[in-house]
Amino acid sequence: MAFFYPPVGFHFFVRFEGLLLKYPGIPDIGFQSVSGINAEIGIEEYHEGGENRFKHKLPNPVTYQNLVLKRGMLIGSQLMQWFKGSVENYAFEANDITVILLNSDHIPIQAWNFIKAWPVKWDISEFNAEQSTIVVETVEFAYQYFRRIDVTTIALNFAASVNINVSI
Repeated sequence: MAFFYPPVGFHFFVRFEGLLLKYPGIPDIGFQSVSGINAEIGIEEYHEGGENRFKHKLPNPVTYQNLVLKRGMLIGSQLMQWFKGSVENYAFEANDITVILLNSDHIPIQAWNFIKAWPVKWDISEFNAEQSTIVVETVEFAYQYFRRIDVTTIALNFAASVNINVSI
């Protein structure tokens, strides 16, 4: 029944492929927000001689916004070690990133896989002695493209592994 209602956007996690094997430290999965899941097909206008009523519109390659992840700052995280390698050594290692949306039973309902992502920007929130706020870090990634993953099979396998009954 829950599949007929729009999902909520606050129950998700992020998985970084390959970081666990390359970098010691705290695994990175929890984030405050994810944005930049966007694809746009460019349009090229072509004006045909003698045709004054309209211009032909032709598709151009797809463009993607950078993926932006925000969270409370973690000291010694694998993600920050990956970014440090890019900034200090100018060594850009591309890894896949998967954002997984969960339902109220903690079962994956949708996922997006970002292919060959690498960190391009890191920012931390302002330090202010007059406020008692958490330091938030923002990390931005460029990537080749993303694909939406149908997680129905993943959800059923996950439910079976934790003995949850799921009906679709």
